[in-house]
Amino acid sequence: MGSTSSAEREAARPAAAGRRGAVVAALMLSMALAALDATIVSTAVPQIVGDLGGFSVFSWLFSGYLLAVTVTLPLYGKLSDTFGRKPVLIAGSVLFLLGSLLCALAWNMGALIAFRVVQGLGGGALQGTVQTLAADLYPLKDRPKIQSKLSTVWAVSAVAGPGLGGVLAAYADWRWIFLINLPIGALALWLIVRHLHEPEREATPHARVDWAGALAVFACGGVLLTALVQGGVAWPWLSAPSLALFGTGLALVAVVVLVERGAAEPIIPGWVWRRRTIAAVNLALGALGLLMVAPSVFLPTYAQSVLGLAPVAAGFVLSVWTLSWPVSAALSQHVYRRIGFRNTAMLGIGTASLILFAFPFLPYPGQAWQPALLMLLLGAALGLFQLPLIVGVQSTVGWAERGTTTASVLFCRQTGQTIGAAVFGAVANGVLAARLGGAGDLDSVTRALDSGSAPEATRRAIADAVHAVYLGAACAAALAFLVLLFLAPRKFPVLKD
Repeated sequence: MGSTSSAEREAARPAAAGRRGAVVAALMLSMALAALDATIVSTAVPQIVGDLGGFSVFSWLFSGYLLAVTVTLPLYGKLSDTFGRKPVLIAGSVLFLLGSLLCALAWNMGALIAFRVVQGLGGGALQGTVQTLAADLYPLKDRPKIQSKLSTVWAVSAVAGPGLGGVLAAYADWRWIFLINLPIGALALWLIVRHLHEPEREATPHARVDWAGALAVFACGGVLLTALVQGGVAWPWLSAPSLALFGTGLALVAVVVLVERGAAEPIIPGWVWRRRTIAAVNLALGALGLLMVAPSVFLPTYAQSVLGLAPVAAGFVLSVWTLSWPVSAALSQHVYRRIGFRNTAMLGIGTASLILFAFPFLPYPGQAWQPALLMLLLGAALGLFQLPLIVGVQSTVGWAERGTTTASVLFCRQTGQTIGAAVFGAVANGVLAARLGGAGDLDSVTRALDSGSAPEATRRAIADAVHAVYLGAACAAALAFLVLLFLAPRKFPVLKD
């Protein structure tokens, strides 16, 4: 603990506890920045494209940000374990705010995409470090409190983000979507600098950063995620660009393994996959990212094209799961204290699998309350699944490994979402091609429906395509159940606080 005496440390503890509320507020504001960014930009795309042009590449506003967040998570996790959470969170916040300011000043679509990548480089630090600090601040018995607060931030952001983005784009200017981050982020940054005081730890004079490993992970993740994001969209899956990217990505995987094996302090240490608990949670939450694509990406299309709902009503059908998810997560502690982390998560994901499997059996065209009810139940089931795994896996490691562990979990979930978007997009387009004799994909067909020129057979084809995606999501949930059943230990090896 450095040169600080035991008496001095004991005297400092009440003050640190008194500052914890301010730090929690800073964490919630930081998480709000990352959570809002996922939804607030989408509603302003027409205004952004109308002002800057670049319609053919606007999807990179989202893909570029997602890639930057995903590939930097392992690096920030290792840095927070080596140098502490505070400097990593401050650096990430500054980088995110700089990216936001530059986005507001963008003069064309290329510049905006580049500045979104800068935002994403900061967003990776926000997501991983906030989750790690949440475990640092609270002992095991109190961690559900902070985790439920962070889940509530995501839920509120999911509901409020599209509406706020639409209002700013319609009545102010789309640039305010990025400028609004500045006061929120500045307040969070001030609270962190002023109130977050980490305990001193033994100095590690020879601590080294594995920059070669970081560069290899960044390049490998960027190439493979680009192949998944753009495959079947910008070019066919079996085209030369797609095959070249996948081939390069696989070669870079070998480079990462070689570099990390020889590194003294690897960015992705081997123990992340050698320990049963961490490996099982990584795989299970990767499956969670996979299955989340079904409702978050395809349900709005189903609600508008099949149920005939307006965009606002379709958004409500999706958003109801954000109401039950944080409530279920907050209550999950009463379950896992009785039956354990693994069994609680298995109960949640097993229920989620049944709910997803029930979706294709909804009547055609059906009523809006039917999918909304399933989404409400799905949110409750996933709240029982995700939170016990995150709290449980963070409790199996000490401070010096918690950042790396948390980052690996979030990295696997983000990667699962990227893979899910690619796989389920291909499934949906394949079903549509089979039903419509090879004519069109999901995007072109839904645009035809919006214009009122598509027949009833097309609506049924879209329903079949979304049903196939939900069956795939049910299989992903069943896979997560099997991973926990056969790989995760019955009792997590929890360390004493």
